[in-house]
Amino acid sequence: MAGKGRQLRGRIKSVQNTRKITRTMELVATSKLKRAQDRVVAARPYAEALRQVLADLVTRELAERFPLLRTPAPPSKGGPRKAVVILVTSNRGLAGAFNSNLIKEARRQIEKLEAAGYQVELHAVGKKGAGFFKYLRRPLAADRQDIGDKPTAEHAASLVEPLVAAYERGEVASVDLVHAKFVTPLTTPPATTRILPVEAPPGRTRAPNYIFAPDPGAILEQLLPLYVRNMVYRGLVETAAGEQGARRTAMKNATDNAGEIIDYLTRTYNRQRQAAITQEISEIVGGAAALQG
Repeated sequence: MAGKGRQLRGRIKSVQNTRKITRTMELVATSKLKRAQDRVVAARPYAEALRQVLADLVTRELAERFPLLRTPAPPSKGGPRKAVVILVTSNRGLAGAFNSNLIKEARRQIEKLEAAGYQVELHAVGKKGAGFFKYLRRPLAADRQDIGDKPTAEHAASLVEPLVAAYERGEVASVDLVHAKFVTPLTTPPATTRILPVEAPPGRTRAPNYIFAPDPGAILEQLLPLYVRNMVYRGLVETAAGEQGARRTAMKNATDNAGEIIDYLTRTYNRQRQAAITQEISEIVGGAAALQG
């Protein structure tokens, strides 16, 4: 019993230490989630305002003037053969299936584009996604691990501005962003958003009573790159919030599981200890009875 008891006490102590770590990580993720969620909520009204202005401005004639609004011909008809996929994951793990779901979504999108005849150029944001595709020996056009869980508009601009320039030159057929869609802290499904070409929102049924100064073309020239950067920024902040939500859930589950294991080990230890005490008492009683007989 002595050896088994020491072993069980050691296991209980080890699981208790693990539970302290997972509980601390759960609290840290909860704190970071609040700030990340605030960034998501703050970004949505601005994005909606941009979308409405774009819907009011874009007409068929203007769409023909701006490369970002034109859909290139497919490769079979002489269009560009290169398509870009930007995969956004986290730099750290311990977030359940969060990163693996994003990687699966990126692989599906890559396979879909390759089946259509495109040569896919992969841009990885986050250590986990980059590490996975490096393991598969797939070349990366970009490996960004400097953004972390506090993305900014400058990060989004540095990601997408070279791609916007390449698209305007006719070198790229499309740009897709694979990111987490933050619905609730418990619901962060992977999503693929088409960044380029810009898919203009449907216009209003009645023409807006606006006086444009300068003309709509000049406004669109400034608005379109801003709209693209904002789409990438939203993808970054929603993924950052989704990471913290997934990590909080994973660490809470780990903490709860550790508590169940501790209860089970404690009951096992107590049963063995009681059995040993009962055996010792029986031996004493038996010995005493033998001496009396």
